Amino acid sequence: MKLQLYNDLSASKEPFEPLLPGQISFYVCGPTVYDYFHIGNARPFIVFDVLRRYFESKGLDVKYIQNFTDIDDKMIQRAAQLGITVPALAERFIGAYYEDADALGIKRATFNPQATHEMSSIINLIEKLIAKGHAYEAEGDVYFEVSTFPEYGKLSKQNLDDLHSGARVEVDERKRQPLDFALWKAQKPGEPAWESPWGMGRPGWHIECSAMASRHLGETIDIHGGGSDLMFPHHENEIAQSEAAHDRTFARFWIHNGYLMIDREKMSKSLGNFFTVRDVRAKYSTPVIRLFMLSAHYRSPINFSEETLEQACHAYERLLNGWTEIAYAMETRPCDVVPCERDDDLRIALKSARELFDECMEDDFNTAGAIGAVFELIRATNTSLCRPGGIDYEAVEDAANFLRMVDEVMGILQIESNERLRTEDFDAQEIETLIEERNVARKNKNFARSDEIRNYLSGLGIVLEDTPQGTRWKRHSPC
Repeated sequence: MKLQLYNDLSASKEPFEPLLPGQISFYVCGPTVYDYFHIGNARPFIVFDVLRRYFESKGLDVKYIQNFTDIDDKMIQRAAQLGITVPALAERFIGAYYEDADALGIKRATFNPQATHEMSSIINLIEKLIAKGHAYEAEGDVYFEVSTFPEYGKLSKQNLDDLHSGARVEVDERKRQPLDFALWKAQKPGEPAWESPWGMGRPGWHIECSAMASRHLGETIDIHGGGSDLMFPHHENEIAQSEAAHDRTFARFWIHNGYLMIDREKMSKSLGNFFTVRDVRAKYSTPVIRLFMLSAHYRSPINFSEETLEQACHAYERLLNGWTEIAYAMETRPCDVVPCERDDDLRIALKSARELFDECMEDDFNTAGAIGAVFELIRATNTSLCRPGGIDYEAVEDAANFLRMVDEVMGILQIESNERLRTEDFDAQEIETLIEERNVARKNKNFARSDEIRNYLSGLGIVLEDTPQGTRWKRHSPC
């Protein structure tokens, strides 16, 4: 594999090869489960889902870990608002996460660790940092001493002296320096707490990910992913505490997706300008949402609007209509096909699409370019299906197989579910009988009956397409 990935640690594209041949360790920061996740959160979940699937399509074994943050200030505040316990809140919204992520076609992680289930690993890591002189206890709190890690700032490219002089950190006289961050927080009245060598308390946010990543993937991992907003301080702090504890590189590649903007501002719950995934998927289907997310380079910001979603909707319709033509040709392929003239144009187009798809994906995961290759192939295939020399079924079948592979990686066609839905809840034979009756009515110029049948089927969600090869039908798939 010739994959080049942009590594935020080096601020450059680098050739990617896994640490262990054939295996990839991949950690992605998951949600804080205090609410439904919004469409901005969905971008990293979809982006890294597709990168993982691409690795797997190349025969690599990917161990993919995505955590749940189920204890922090937001969890405690929201549980109090709802009048329930923090564990009950976490259970509710972990379930909601799976429901929404499954609906978006996001493949389940190899494992989803929860911070509250990892306390022994978290406490052990903090103890190691204290023993090595990188952390200190103060009245039941434990802080990481940033000045003991000279490379602090290497991910976000910020100088430690500049960070100190510009620090906007809440004043805490127990800290040795303003930038020192909490590894363990002493219990406050009414808060959930766990036993520790420093008294009852709970972990800080940053230490949770370091502990879960090292426990489930090892002290050095191949890829750590997340949104750009996590680069500083969260990921910077993860590097500091992990590398200070283990004296080795924590993550070889750091990959961050760009913001999802709304009206050219970052979408976030704190700004109040967000839509939950549930809001969006009530109107748009999974392939449309995924196509929208993947139609720009993952490192670029993308603007969420009614217009951009409608553009994705129309693009999906073109893809789906193209696939429908290809699938119909294969379904109606005669058993005793007389060999027809090879369609060299289609075969060349297919070879070009395969090469361009891989070239784009291997060039820092350029999904926009890869999708362009798919559109070009569908255009070439549909042109081929109408050529006078007959259908080159072998080439069309190869094109169909390529599109199935693309869909396995990107999920922008949902071929399997569309094929299932095509006949689900419908009597296919009844539909075929009505289509034949309509054809007879049209032949006899009984257009009233013809329109009546079409309208009846349309009311059932069945779309008819009259083509030179005959009338075909499909289940309407709204955007």
